[in-house]
Amino acid sequence: MSAILLVEDEIAIAETVVYALQADGHTVRHCLDGQQARAAVLETAFDLAILDVGLPDISGFALCGELRRHAPLPVIFLTAQAAESERVLGFDLGADDYIAKPFSLRELVARVRVVVRRGVPETAIPEAKRTGAFEHDVDGRRIRYHDSALDLTRYEYGLLAALLARPGAVLSRMQLMERVWDDAPDSGDRTVDTHIKTLRGKLRAVAPAIDPLRTHRGIGYSLDID
Repeated sequence: MSAILLVEDEIAIAETVVYALQADGHTVRHCLDGQQARAAVLETAFDLAILDVGLPDISGFALCGELRRHAPLPVIFLTAQAAESERVLGFDLGADDYIAKPFSLRELVARVRVVVRRGVPETAIPEAKRTGAFEHDVDGRRIRYHDSALDLTRYEYGLLAALLARPGAVLSRMQLMERVWDDAPDSGDRTVDTHIKTLRGKLRAVAPAIDPLRTHRGIGYSLDID
C-alpha cells in the first residue's frame, strides 16, 4: 500500500481519482491547494505526489520544488494544457510522469503503479560505486561528484548514470533517449541536449575548472572520468 498526496482543486476530478486509487489499494490524502499540501507533507511521509499544474494559490511546478525541499518525492503532474513546452518544463523539473486532462482513470492508476514501483525498498542496502571523481549509489539513485552530493532531477540522474555505466564511450542521442526517456516517447532528441546543458552546469558548480562531459558533434556524448 502506498501513501499518495493528491493536490487538485477541481472536486469532481479529485473524487474520481481518489476513488480509483483507493480501489487499487492506495491511501490518498487530497488537498485543494498548495497551502494544504505544505501542511500535509509535515504530517505524512508520502510515496508519491500527484499535482495539478493550475492550482489557485501556486503553480504545480513551484509546489513541486517546495515539497521536494522537504523530502525526496516522485511527482506526476496533471494539466489541462498539453503543449510540448509545458511537458518539457515538467520533465526538466524532474517529473516522473505527466498526464494531460481529460485522462483515463485506468491509465492514471497504471502510471501510478509504475512510478511507485521505482521507489527504493526500505530493506535495500545502498552500495556506492566509485568511478573517477564520481561515486554512484545505484540503489539509492544518488551520485556524488568530488565528494559533493549532486541535486539532480530524474532525467539528469538517468543521463549521468547512463554515461557512468560506460565511461569514455560515446553514446548517441538515440541511445541516451532509449536508456533514459523510454517512458516519454514524445520527447525529442533535443531534450538530451537540454539536460546535458543543465547537468554540465551542476558539475561545474562543484568543480569549475573541469568539464567531464564531452560533446561529439553529430554523434553524441561521453563522460571523461580521468
